Amino acid sequence: MKIAILTSPNQWFVPYAKILNNKIISSELYFNHENIIKSYDIVFILSYHKIISKEYLKKNKHNIVIHASALPKGKGWAPMFWQILEGNNDIPFSMFEADSGIDSGKIYMQRVLKLTGYELNNELRDKQANFTINMCLEFIKNYHIYQNPKAQYGVESVYSKRNIEDSKLDINKTIKEQFNLLRIVDNENYPAFFELDGHRYILKIELEKKGGEVELIDFLD
Repeated sequence: MKIAILTSPNQWFVPYAKILNNKIISSELYFNHENIIKSYDIVFILSYHKIISKEYLKKNKHNIVIHASALPKGKGWAPMFWQILEGNNDIPFSMFEADSGIDSGKIYMQRVLKLTGYELNNELRDKQANFTINMCLEFIKNYHIYQNPKAQYGVESVYSKRNIEDSKLDINKTIKEQFNLLRIVDNENYPAFFELDGHRYILKIELEKKGGEVELIDFLD
C-alpha cells in the first residue's frame, strides 16, 4: 500500500505525525495537501486545518480523518475538550472518509478512549494522539475488515471553535466545580484566568512532580 500522512505544520500533532510516519514503512509525511502530487491508497488527514478540494481528494483511494466524537454527534471544533467540559471521560473517536462536507463522510470505524478524569492538557493531547495512531495502524492491519465505510446516522450536533475567553473561570464557583475546565486549558496559549475588580489574573495548573495532588501556580496580574 502507498500511504501518506497529512498534518498542519507548527502545531501540537506534528511530533506524533512523525511517529506514525516511522511506524508505517515507506509512508510519506506532508504538511500541505497542495504538495501531494502522487496518488495514494491511503492518506491519513490528521489535525489538518485547511479545506481540501474534491480535486485533491479524488486522487487517492482513501482520504481518512479521525474525529474525537460519535459522528454525526459532535462535529466541529475541539470535540474531546467540549465533551470533557460536559463531564464525559469515555470519548468516542470516529474514523471516516473525508468529503466536501464538515465531518460528514462515511465511517470506517468507531472506538472509545477511556480517560481517568484527572489528565491535564498535555496528557490529554498525548492520549488523543496515541489513540489516533493506534486507530490508523489498526485500519492498515485489518484493511479487509474496514475498507467499506458506512453512512453516518443519528442526530447531528456541532461544537463551536474555542478561544481565549473560553478559559475564563467563575470566581463564584469552586475549583472542584471547574476542574474539567482547568484540565483542558493550555498554560501557554490559552491559560485559565479570572477577573476581579477590573483586573485579570492568570492561573497555570500542573500536576505535582511527586504525584498526587494538583497544584495551582504562577498567579500573574
